[in-house]
Amino acid sequence: MGLLTQLATLPLAPVRGVAWVMERVVEAAENEYYDPAPVERELAALERALVAGDIDEETFDRREDELLDRLDEIRAHAQGVDT
Repeated sequence: MGLLTQLATLPLAPVRGVAWVMERVVEAAENEYYDPAPVERELAALERALVAGDIDEETFDRREDELLDRLDEIRAHAQGVDT
């Protein structure tokens, strides 16, 4: 019966292949989106810019809040909590 099913659904093989590839693309995009490392690097760069005098305190505070919110979102996702 397995062979008959495979033969009967053979015309759908390209569709299954495309679906599998799309699942891998979505999975890779999610992994990249929810990676905390770039956000942490940006926080460090932001602090260096403040210490160097490249940005003012107000800009630092605003951008830091945005980045910390992003880290909260990433951590919530990692814990399986819907934001």
